[in-house]
This record gives sequence, C-alpha cells and structure tokens, in this order.
Amino acid sequence: MLKRNYSLQFFLVLSLSALSFTSVFSSSPIPSDALALLDFKSKADLHNTLPFTSNTTSSFCKWRGVGCSEGRVVRLVLESLSLAGVFSPNSLTRLDQLRVLSLRNNSLSGRIPDLSTLVNAKALFLDHNSFNDSFPESISTLHRLRTVDLSHNNLTGQLPTWLTRLDRLYYLKLEFNRFTGTIPPLNQSTLSIFNVSGNNLSGPIPVTPALSKFGPSSYALNLGLCGEIVHRECFPKIPFLGLPAAAAPESEAPRPQPLGLGQYEQIQGSIAVTQRRHKTSAVIWGFSAGAFVLIGSLLCFVFAMKQRRNQNQAATQPMASDSVATADAAEVMRTEEEREEKLKRVQQGMKVAANSGSLVFCAGEAQLYTLEQLMRASAEMLGRGIMGATYKAVLDNRLIVCVKRLDASKIGSAGKEGFVRHMESVGALRHPNLVPLRAYFQAKEERLLVYDYQPNGSLFSLIHGTKSARAKPLHWTSCLKIAEDVAQGLSYVHQAWRLVHGNLKSSNVLLGSDFEACITDYGLAALADSSSLDDPNSLGYKAPEIRKSSHHIPTSKSDVYAFGVLLLELLTGKLPSQHPHLSPKDIVKWVRATRDVDDHEEENRLAMLLEVALACSMTSPEKRPTMWQVLKMLQEVKEAVVLEDTEIDPLARMS
Repeated sequence: MLKRNYSLQFFLVLSLSALSFTSVFSSSPIPSDALALLDFKSKADLHNTLPFTSNTTSSFCKWRGVGCSEGRVVRLVLESLSLAGVFSPNSLTRLDQLRVLSLRNNSLSGRIPDLSTLVNAKALFLDHNSFNDSFPESISTLHRLRTVDLSHNNLTGQLPTWLTRLDRLYYLKLEFNRFTGTIPPLNQSTLSIFNVSGNNLSGPIPVTPALSKFGPSSYALNLGLCGEIVHRECFPKIPFLGLPAAAAPESEAPRPQPLGLGQYEQIQGSIAVTQRRHKTSAVIWGFSAGAFVLIGSLLCFVFAMKQRRNQNQAATQPMASDSVATADAAEVMRTEEEREEKLKRVQQGMKVAANSGSLVFCAGEAQLYTLEQLMRASAEMLGRGIMGATYKAVLDNRLIVCVKRLDASKIGSAGKEGFVRHMESVGALRHPNLVPLRAYFQAKEERLLVYDYQPNGSLFSLIHGTKSARAKPLHWTSCLKIAEDVAQGLSYVHQAWRLVHGNLKSSNVLLGSDFEACITDYGLAALADSSSLDDPNSLGYKAPEIRKSSHHIPTSKSDVYAFGVLLLELLTGKLPSQHPHLSPKDIVKWVRATRDVDDHEEENRLAMLLEVALACSMTSPEKRPTMWQVLKMLQEVKEAVVLEDTEIDPLARMS
C-alpha cells in the first residue's frame, strides 16, 4: 500500500563503520567520485557541455548537477544538456553512495551499463534518450529502488518478471519503447505511477490490485493487450475459416452404395456444373479477398504512421501527460532529497545514543546480529502508531526483522530500570500467536524493539483492503480461524504472565507466513503515559470504563471488550467507528445486512460468532467473560460446525 508518506522515514542506516574520507583525499590527488564524473564526461559529453575539469576536482561537489553528503556524491541531475555520447561502464557506476540519478532528456545512446554497484540508488531517470538493447537486468539487485523511468528510448525485449520483486517500487514509466511480450503481474501496494503505453506488448493485462487502479491511458497503443482494463475482450484462438471441417466419426459416416450406369452419368453431369459454378465463385471471392487485404494493409500503414508521428511529437513536444510526469519526477527527486536530509539528522542523533548503549537480546535468544549491523540495515517505514513508528529492516545477511522505535514523548516515567524489567517480562513471552520480541535497545531518549518480521501484512489491511483494492467481508470460516488465533494469544498473555495488551486492534494483529494471526505490541501500553493512548483511531476499541476514567489504566477485561469489537469488525468488514449503537437484536440484523447472507446454515454460524462478540462487548466489565472463557466458546462453535458438517456428509466422518 504505497500511499505517499512524506513523514520522517527512519531507515535505521547508521554510519558507524563509515570511512573517513579525509584520509582518502590526502592520499589521492583526485577524489574517486570526481574521477567517476570525469570518466562519464569523456564518453557522454561529445559537445563539451559539462563544466567538469580535472583542475577543479577539489570542489567537485559544486559542479553543475552534483549533490554531495560528507564528501560523497549522493545526487546527480544532468538533464536537457544535449549529452550525445554513451553511458560508459565503470564511470557513474562507481558512485556507490548515489541515491538519485537523472540523465533525462538527452541523446545518450547504446546500452545501459551494469548498475548493480549503485546499491543505494532510490531513483533512476534515464528517460527521453536513445538507449537500446533489453531491460537492464542489473536493476533487479537494487532493492532500495522506488523510482524507475526508462520511457522514450529504444529498449527492446520482454519486461522481466523480477520487476514483481522490487517491493518498494513507487514510480515505473516504460512508455514509448519497443518492449514485447506480456506485462508481469505487478502487485506492489506501493505502486502509484505506472505507464507502459506505446510499446508492442500483448496478451491479457494481469488483474492485480496494483495494475487495476491504472486507467486505459497507462496501457494505450499496445494493440495486442486485452482485458477488462482496456475494454478489449481476450478472444480465444479460432481456426482459419478456410480449413475443412472435421470428418465425422467413422461409425456415423454413410456407407458407399454401388452405382448404376445411369446414376454415374447423372452425377458426372452435376459435377461438371458444380465445377463451372465454383470457378465463377472463385474469381469473385479472389477479387473480394484481394480488395480486403489491400484495405487492411492501408489501415495498418495509416495506424503505424500515426503511432510514429505520436512518438516523434512526444520526443520534441511533450504531451500534457508528459508535463505531468515531469512534475511527478521533480516531486520524487525533492522527496528523495528530503528523505536524505532527515536520514542524516536521524543518523547523527542515533550515533550519540548508540555509543552509550548496546543491543540486549531476550532470554534464550541467539545473538544473530549486532547493534552495528542493525543500524547499517536498509529499512522502510511500515506504519506509525500511538507508541511510535515501525520499520522493516534488511540486514547484511539478508535477515529481515521488524524494528519499532518508541516515541520518547509517549513513554511514561518508568525509567531505565523499569523499562528493562518490563522488556524482560514481555521478551519472555513465546506463543505461536504472538509476534516474538527478540531484542531491545535503550540509550538516553532512544528505545528500539526488535520483532520477527511478518510477511503478510496486518489484519486491518486484510479486512478493509487498500485504496486500490476494495475488500469484502471475510468468509465466516476465516473469521472463526482468525478469532481463535487472537484469542489463543491473548489468553496466554492474560493467564501465563498476568499481563495485558492494552491496545488491541486490527492493525496490531499481523499475519504470518501461513496467514496465522499473531498479536503484536502486547504489553507496551503499560509503558505509555495515559494521555498518549487517546488516539481517535483506537477509540472504538476502548471499553466504556477506560473511556470514562482519567487514568486510562488497561485491564484484562478491557482487552476482552476490544476483542469483541475486533470480532464485530471481522464479521462486518466495518471500522469500529462505523459500528452503530443498537440493541443485540438489531445488531444481528445489521450484521446480516452487511454480509448479504441468504444461506440459512451460514446465518446460524455467523449468529454463533456474533453471540461471542456481544458477550465480550458488554458494558459492565463484570459481565464480560475472561479470555480463557472466550477461547472455549470459540472452540465450541468450531466443534458444533464440524458436527453439523459430519451429519450432513456422513463420509466426512471417515476422513
């Protein structure tokens, strides 16, 4: 789901092991990044437009289009400079700190070189040039890429299927090249700008939530594309009409009968007449077919000339959509610059904290990485909640973890020792339906929690979908499975450790590799200042006694109330803020209406789950069941359903 998010992006990339470039400069007369820029100029700048000279390399960061950070090139924008040579290998590809590269609107030709060394690249604008050959395979290794623009070139071949693995992809423009084949089934929720028009693509457009949100203009001028998006039906292949019909089965074929002499002469005369008629028809049909082919050829020629004229106009006078794309590109580059500045500030603040603390692994955990490795990890924001922001971090060894950075302003007065004691308790919890806390870090105002990464997103996204994919209410069997998983985990927290969650909601339930529901953020509410829990998005899950209290101290019974609201959310697909205040009888009618239930058996099963939800969300906490009792109720519902199914299908008893 990449909706645009320009808030502080904490990528957990610390420069703890960064080299001191002062020593490099002193030992080398020309900085390595300056040499890379000069090597690029020697092959790409045939008209000597770029003011890059070996006499000014000491101030190369002030060269036109060059942006630096700590003496390294992180941004290079050389647009509309009439560069007419080639993008030579082993030139700009040596800029291993480069984040943004834009060579758009020049006349560079030849093959795009191996870009795999640009490991920090986030945006590549190589559009409006004359690059040829196939889609650059090396891009597949650039896992931090968010923006790729290769439009208006002469690239050929098929679009690679590995594009689906660039999980941060936000901006992909490939229009007006010569790509062939099919469109890969891109389904990155982050994809917001996409265009493959003006190519030779064919086949059905994959029906994915990501691709379905783009209109026909993103796929235009690809005559072979079909599907619902371009309003062109994908017809199955049919045999050529001139082929003879299939012979009848031998058993149905009429058996030949012996002919008399009179019959033979009569048949021969009929054949002669038929042959004369066929000759006349053949002449007529041959003339018609020739005219048809001629007209078809003329139409194809006219269309081809029109398409070529459109491409030429696009190269010299950008269309309205191109001006919009240019604005988007400028916005992307500004955003990347802002990210780099924010990242730099975060790094500076974290360096101080990291020097006075260390990563603490929970009891029994293997120390698979160090604080330094964690801080070097490339990362992306997953979301921001009441307690802080959460990030997906990919370590050097490709291990993926989830890191929560607690907001210091939301933490109460527990102190360093209190925080450590609480983390030791929370870190000792291990259950299949809890996201395990593996390690934590504390130094001054910084507090980090390291969890296992859950690959299938949150329950909130599953229930409500995204802006690009509208969700439908889950099947009652899925509701039962998820509810039982959550109840298992919450019951364990309450019974085994006498802790409470305090902030249970659908965004705090994650889906594991097998789509099992796992609770996260359990126990963190105990660390929070009571006023910090007053979040409008969480208000619907709050029990009445919590909302009325000035202290907002969560209890196990308030967790049960939140579970009841969560179960209603599962059954209706509606946010808690959309739940009406109705009597139990009216609640049943409302749930039935939200799901459009017309099957009596399914209605009975939903009613059983609804009874559990209503019992959990009683106004009085004393009347609510415990989580252990809730779990038993759900298990009884499952047993009753299994019993009904075996009575309906006796063969099921034998399976």
